[in-house]
Amino acid sequence: MFLAYVFLRLRCRGVGNPFGPRARFWAFFIMVATAIASVGAGLLVVAASRQIQVAYVGIIVPGGLWFGGFPPQGDRLSSGRPFPAAVWALPFGRLYERMGDDMQDWCDTRLRAVSLKPKWIADAATYYYDQVRCGLKDGTVRTSLARWHESITHMIAIVRMIGSGAAPSRVRAAMHMHPATQNMRKYTDDELPWLADRLVSDALNELQLFLACVYRLGHHRMLIYPFRPSAQRVQVRRPEPISPDL
Repeated sequence: MFLAYVFLRLRCRGVGNPFGPRARFWAFFIMVATAIASVGAGLLVVAASRQIQVAYVGIIVPGGLWFGGFPPQGDRLSSGRPFPAAVWALPFGRLYERMGDDMQDWCDTRLRAVSLKPKWIADAATYYYDQVRCGLKDGTVRTSLARWHESITHMIAIVRMIGSGAAPSRVRAAMHMHPATQNMRKYTDDELPWLADRLVSDALNELQLFLACVYRLGHHRMLIYPFRPSAQRVQVRRPEPISPDL
């Protein structure tokens, strides 16, 4: 069971949490099934060889959780696999599906918490980025998170400019300063509120991508920003007209 736990963790590293609320049933199912197969393999070898020491050969079975070729899409009996392999791949497919559901719930909870005020979106991106950036070893992941963080804070800065009554020419100049906004279509002066809505929506979408990446890195227990219970009950919705104090 211990080896099954370790190898399952290794297998799911970079994918998600196999012991989340929805995924843990399938994780424990796979662990128990692997442990039973391991014990069974050891007993068969002992019965064939009459040597009790060779029972330890059963410990190689849990290694299949890490090295076995069962991708998420390989959970269908019609996938071209032999019948035993297809049956064994089925629990892995269900595990990956439930892990995806857990990740979506985790992200949605944090998106709901910041959806009331545009300022919270940028502050949350900064908070989560500061929590993980020092431990990032993969340069590609670090670059992606930094790009999303910069893009989110830039878009929310423009939203706050619109809310404070900045001149349209100043808003357009700010939009041309970053790739995330420089290719957006031109809005007329009376369409600035719609532009603000668009930027808030885009910032939330990028924050979701940011959070999903952070979750897959293993940061499942980060606190929810902002640290106010009342804010966490807010539903995701389009923002109200933005006032200067945002």
